[in-house]
Order: sequence, then C-alpha cells, then structure tokens
Amino acid sequence: MTKGQIRQTYDRIAHWYDLMEAVPEFLGVRRLRYEILQRASGKVLDVAVGTGKNLRYYPGTCQITAVDMSPAMLKIARRRADSLCLDITLLMMDAEAIGFHDKSFDTVVSSLTLCTFPEPIAALQEMARVCRTNGSILLVEHGRSDCKRLGRWQDRRADRHAAKVGCHWNREPFEIVLRAGLKVIDARRTFFGIFHLIEAMP
Repeated sequence: MTKGQIRQTYDRIAHWYDLMEAVPEFLGVRRLRYEILQRASGKVLDVAVGTGKNLRYYPGTCQITAVDMSPAMLKIARRRADSLCLDITLLMMDAEAIGFHDKSFDTVVSSLTLCTFPEPIAALQEMARVCRTNGSILLVEHGRSDCKRLGRWQDRRADRHAAKVGCHWNREPFEIVLRAGLKVIDARRTFFGIFHLIEAMP
C-alpha cells in the first residue's frame, strides 16, 4: 500500500480498530505496553499513536506529544486522552518524516507499527534523530514467529493480510531495529516469538 492508501484504510477502520486488536491485547500486548512504558520519562514522542492505547500506561510526570498520519485515529486518541484527563499534544504527521528538531525528546515510543510503515528503517532512523543522545526508544512490536510451523503459516498468508490492512505480519522487528543502526539495550520475545519488547538508544 502507498501512504495515502494506508491513511485511508486506517481512517476507515478507526472506529473498529480497538476491537480488531482485542485478541493480541489479551494475549500479552497490554502487559508489554505497561511494562515498557513505565520506562518512559521526560519529554515523550509517541509515533503512530493510533487510537491512543498507550496513553493510560505512561508515568504521570511525562510530557507527551503523539503523532499519527490518520485523522480518524487521532480523533479517537484525543477522546481517550480527554477521558484520562491527560494534557497532551496530538499532531498529524508521517513517521518517516517527523517534523521536530534533532534531539527534541527524552523518550520516543512506538507500538505495533513496524509492520505497517512502508519504510520501517527510515521511520526508526527518524525516531533516533529526534531522540536525545542518551534517551530511550521504546517499542512493542509483533512479527514473524520463531516457531517454524507458525512462521511458515504467517509467510503463506502475509501478502493477503497486508493487502487488507497494510500490516506485514511476518517482518522481523529486532532485525529491522539493528538495520536502522539503533543500539539495543533490552529485547525479548513472547507468545511463540510473535510479540517483541525492545528498548534501544540512538
């Protein structure tokens, strides 16, 4: 999908998105969000914030800016932020061309996004650019299972799945992070190796 097609797709499914992700949230993504977002501090940039499911897990001292390319998703994220009484900045922005100066943020966060970015390495390099030198890049991702049979099943259905929602579910998040030149501090996989928790530095 082109970026325009991805935007249109997520605008269309925005109201159903949380329901569509209910199963992975139940299978462990919710716990991973909580675990890694407790490490966020200072000025935080949440890239491709979607419907804002990360927002409830940030420490209260964080100053949050969140961006996404889908206006419909941002609208839901705004409602969620208001319901949580959070004073955050929400902006429409492309993850592969983040409109902030170098080293603007103490923490950069993204969740379940590397599967969808047309150029995930470029997006990670942008995250690294706007993160301060000793800051943190916190990722919760999903990708190809390290169980051979399940991984092959994902491979066989990957193109069909990507055509529906722009999600390439057999990408390898850890390898993409390394190829982007980030320094990995902590990384682990859960649920048959599908879900990834990664803490990195620029």
